[in-house]
Amino acid sequence: MLDIVIMAAYYKVNERVNGGEFMANDQYASRPYEDQELLSIDRLRRAVMNRIIERAEALMDEEFPLQDERLQELFVDEWKRAMIAVRNSPQAKEAYKKWLESKMIGMLDAQIKEDREQLNSMGVQDKSL
Repeated sequence: MLDIVIMAAYYKVNERVNGGEFMANDQYASRPYEDQELLSIDRLRRAVMNRIIERAEALMDEEFPLQDERLQELFVDEWKRAMIAVRNSPQAKEAYKKWLESKMIGMLDAQIKEDREQLNSMGVQDKSL
């Protein structure tokens, strides 16, 4: 019983200090990325580095020192989380929308050029009213 109380206190302190969370199976869960951390490569690099260090510190009692394979595993896992956060960020959605618009403009212009006579014969005017 005392072990459970000590473990709970340790996790609570660690959570306050590191800002991370422990899941039910004692696995550390990285905190979510904030939008400002995804604005530049430098900020993203710092954010990923900090989260990897936090996770490594959380494992320090169990695995010290961490083996290279384990560090690589932590890196790959956190990088996947970062890439998901980047893909779901407002900046990425806006950039994707601009890219799609540029592609669609080219396709639309080519199709309109090809079908201009047919469109004009059906009453579609070249200039907006």
